[in-house]
Amino acid sequence: MASFVSSFDRFVVSPILVLVAASFGVSVGQAVAIASGYYLAYGLCQPLWGALSDRFGRVRLMQGALVGAGVAGLVSALAPNLLTLVVVRVVAGAFFGAIVPTSLTYVGDTVSATHRQRALSDLMAAMAVGTAIAAAAAGVTGQLLGWRVVFAAPAVVALVSAWGLRALAEPPRATNNGVAASFRTAFRNRWVLVVGVLVFVEGGLVLGVLTLLAPALQAQGVDAARAGLAAAAYGLVVLLSSQVLKALTRRLPRWALMGIGGLALTIGYAVATVRVSVPTIIGVVVMLGITWAFLHTSLQTWATSIVPEARGTVVACFAASLFIGSSVAAVVAGPAADRDQWYVLFTVCAAVAAVLTVGCVIAYRAYTAHEPGPEPRTTEVATDV
Repeated sequence: MASFVSSFDRFVVSPILVLVAASFGVSVGQAVAIASGYYLAYGLCQPLWGALSDRFGRVRLMQGALVGAGVAGLVSALAPNLLTLVVVRVVAGAFFGAIVPTSLTYVGDTVSATHRQRALSDLMAAMAVGTAIAAAAAGVTGQLLGWRVVFAAPAVVALVSAWGLRALAEPPRATNNGVAASFRTAFRNRWVLVVGVLVFVEGGLVLGVLTLLAPALQAQGVDAARAGLAAAAYGLVVLLSSQVLKALTRRLPRWALMGIGGLALTIGYAVATVRVSVPTIIGVVVMLGITWAFLHTSLQTWATSIVPEARGTVVACFAASLFIGSSVAAVVAGPAADRDQWYVLFTVCAAVAAVLTVGCVIAYRAYTAHEPGPEPRTTEVATDV
């Protein structure tokens, strides 16, 4: 439930950006700060959360973060102006940022390698459902009841989740010498930095631009409810694609899975350059879902294996790069959204996606060729981090 609500809260903003902008009398480009600020805080706090979970424990960290996120969400629903809303959404993003990477690390700590793929797949399913419901429900709820209800609902669920975790036992962890030691251990390995750069770009192309797809439809006259339903296809495709991925992991090497995900990303944006409409945007959303299942989970699994003794810190730094990238992309793409320059935006995205795909394949093949004891071909289906 905690992982579900973390994903839900992160994806509710896209369908209601236009509603928030209209409520406060600002442009969509200005309202995008709600999303970019959230993603930036979500990303910047990840390394700290990871090191703290290595130091103090996974469950205690998740409980405290859920309480903080719940309170911030309730304040968001009462925000009197855009500046206040941006500030409290930044706080909510900072706290919710602790949940998904810590959940992933918790599974790594408690589930044997034999059964870990199924456990991670179940965790990913909860997150995908949260993403799909968020995109669909936010648009409909915002249209009928107002955007404030959209922020209040996940806040309540977060508080309930914190209460539900009270009896969960802390898993045993490797001896840790402190936060600074965790960072030193992680960043001594150059591949941590390589994967961080790759996921920074991927975060911008997938999560950053995904935030603007519902406004792209609304700019063509589509209402918030239908735009949200179109964006909801992302979560459903992630859910289905993850099952296909499980069937292919023993047949294809990881670099090939990365290539499939990157190719889908490139094709999706290339198609969107033709025309912005409900069918083409749904096509982009579908391709983004495939990319997340194939490319992102491959990068995620790679990150979890690089420095096992500092897994929490490495996974959190990975997530930081992801969401900082998404925040930067949302800010950079905001002016294009304001000017209705969707052709330019999607053309640039397609070109960068092609470069990213080649970069991921080359980097991972170099890693397996030069690092001792490379991982087996099987890709554990990782989570929405």
